[in-house]
Amino acid sequence: MGESNQSVTSDFTLMGLLSHSGPHLVLFSLVAVIFTMGLLGNSILLFLICTDSRLHTPMYFLLSQLSLLDVGFLLVTIPKMAANFLQGEGSISFGGCAAQMFFLMLMGVSEGVLLSLMSYDRYVAVCHPLHYPVLMRRQVCLLVVATSWLSGVLVASIQTSITLHFPYCASHTVDHFFCELPALLKLSCADTSAYELSLSISGVLILLLPLSLITTSYSHVLRAVLCMHSAETRHKAFTTCSSHITVVGLFYGAAMFMYMVPGTHHSPQQDNVVSLFYSLVTPTLNPFIYSLRNREVRMALVKVLGRTGFMSKR
Repeated sequence: MGESNQSVTSDFTLMGLLSHSGPHLVLFSLVAVIFTMGLLGNSILLFLICTDSRLHTPMYFLLSQLSLLDVGFLLVTIPKMAANFLQGEGSISFGGCAAQMFFLMLMGVSEGVLLSLMSYDRYVAVCHPLHYPVLMRRQVCLLVVATSWLSGVLVASIQTSITLHFPYCASHTVDHFFCELPALLKLSCADTSAYELSLSISGVLILLLPLSLITTSYSHVLRAVLCMHSAETRHKAFTTCSSHITVVGLFYGAAMFMYMVPGTHHSPQQDNVVSLFYSLVTPTLNPFIYSLRNREVRMALVKVLGRTGFMSKR
């Protein structure tokens, strides 16, 4: 009992992703550049959506929430990893570990739900354009966003409290570069097999149900796009939806590997790579996937640059 209580107040040690060797210093610089690009890209997209009236539409409102979640992913994981690397240590308090796990779970679940609801938005826009102003009115958009955030809070609260309830009376060294649920479960001195099984089952509900909605929505969208007579309209709809499908593939592929495949079937090194992918690479790519392939966003950026005098100076 004393060991269990002691585990609650003890710090954890994160193994980290990088050492101070030459190749890893280069990789750290690359991570820093990607992190800066991701933070800047999502912040610019948020700013454009808030300030340009042409982007005050349901699709861009949902996209702004996606960017907000991506900023959260970047800020929760990478600064701590960078600080540990620069300081040459990997300690993190019990509270800090709990906060990392809670917010990562919150943002992951919220983003999964949001992506599925964004696919419904595209389905309505392409398949029922005349009903779009009614089906995606402001109240519906707010309900959609509230659903995604509340589902994230609910799942994160339950999963984090259960995980931290287990006794950690052995090693406190987390073989990961941040506190993530599967990595922490490996340290528990209690039998977690039943909980890991329930986690895989809940993963089916949390991941596969939204994914089935996305698949259904985009199958209808693809059928409608192929039947369009106007080549320009067909190209615009296909471009927008293909960018959404790309985001979905990147996000769900990594999430399913981490939370649906049992921990015994993948190594800590694989976990680190996959986690780096969805906590850094995907949040960085999302704004560029949307903005570089979207004329309205490019026009809004040009307008802002022209207003600040940047374009005229060039």
